[in-house]
Amino acid sequence: MGEFEVHRVRFFGLVPAGVRCLACQPRGSRLALARTDGAVEVYNFAANYYQEKVIPGHEARAVESLCWAAGDRLFGAGLSGDITEYDLSRLSAARAADGGGGPIWSMAANGTGTQLAIGCEDGSVKIFQVVPGGIQFERNLDRRKGRVLCLSWHPSDTHIAAGSIDIFRVIDIASGQTVQRIMVNYHVEKVKRECVVWAIALLSRGTVVTADSFGRVQFWDWQQGTLAESHTVSTSAVLSLAVAEKEDSIVVGTSTGATYQLQLLPVKLGGSEKRWVRTKPFQHHSHDVRAVAHSPTALISGGLDAQLVIRPLMEKVQKKGYDAVLRKFTFPHRRLVSCARKARLLLFQFSQHLELWRLGSTRETGKDGEVLPLCRMPEHLVQLKSKGPEHIYCSCVSPCGTWLGYSTASRFHLYRVRCDGVSLRKV
Repeated sequence: MGEFEVHRVRFFGLVPAGVRCLACQPRGSRLALARTDGAVEVYNFAANYYQEKVIPGHEARAVESLCWAAGDRLFGAGLSGDITEYDLSRLSAARAADGGGGPIWSMAANGTGTQLAIGCEDGSVKIFQVVPGGIQFERNLDRRKGRVLCLSWHPSDTHIAAGSIDIFRVIDIASGQTVQRIMVNYHVEKVKRECVVWAIALLSRGTVVTADSFGRVQFWDWQQGTLAESHTVSTSAVLSLAVAEKEDSIVVGTSTGATYQLQLLPVKLGGSEKRWVRTKPFQHHSHDVRAVAHSPTALISGGLDAQLVIRPLMEKVQKKGYDAVLRKFTFPHRRLVSCARKARLLLFQFSQHLELWRLGSTRETGKDGEVLPLCRMPEHLVQLKSKGPEHIYCSCVSPCGTWLGYSTASRFHLYRVRCDGVSLRKV
């Protein structure tokens, strides 16, 4: 092996964007992930959780909720008030429709994938029909005061559960009216602070599961309007919730970075009566766990620490091996650093700007592995800010260091670099 120089680059100040929401493809093998900078990523379970697609972010498109509909069509919605459909072949936003209710806090697709429900800032729940080439507004459901933070369809598509501050309600789709309205703190005495229902799930057997800012996961009989079970899983807020397809397991994420699994287990061995039991706590994140998903074979969580954690269900693993290993995706899968070898330059890519640095140098020699003192420190030559709201998708610097280019979803930009006076000229 020949000799080579190793540079310790400690001046790339990348701050990864946190995970905001997750969506598993129903009866499919893909996972969609949205980050706080608006970027959307698609992972393929069948291909060993490979990140197969990345749609760059946009300053005007903050994604609060993702969902799959009509098979392989991916939709996102956020505080801009628009519902966006993504083109997974061109890796861009294909089309957008105004939700008509202000900022959108939540979105969910029905079981057949033919309808989308959105929860808006003005307290309305709106239904859109998924049609070829886009979506079409269908109807407004009963509007009440307070933003709708979370939504869940009944598996039969007959009702929708909507969570807000201090309450959740169940809406009948046929009539569009609220058939049940439950205060989540009616049984708690002397509560002086509001309780935020951050996540909700409507199960097929008539149970509503809520996760709230008091750290509770509660199970409600919505037809009777009564509380069946309550589990305090954390001293802080429970921010996210996901239910297994068979409705026998639930995963929740908290603001302490912990995730918990609850399972529906028999009260007595061999008995028919079952209760929800908190079985497995996991501490894989250092910040808020804003998104969780429950696939048939794994528990998936995404935090504001930018980590995506996939933990296979041990009861689903047939044998010990690679499939049983916890997987943490920490670093970006895309190349964010480009090197001009001849000119000794490094180009660093951020979401909306580029940085060009000249490497330091030394005149000393030493043994293998020895750290040598620098006679010239690394030099920050130029910072190039992108124009427009689109985020940078890819970038590169030529080997000679005289050309620099970057691309967004719609445009390519090329610059000529003059390092003597450190200037850029667009071509």
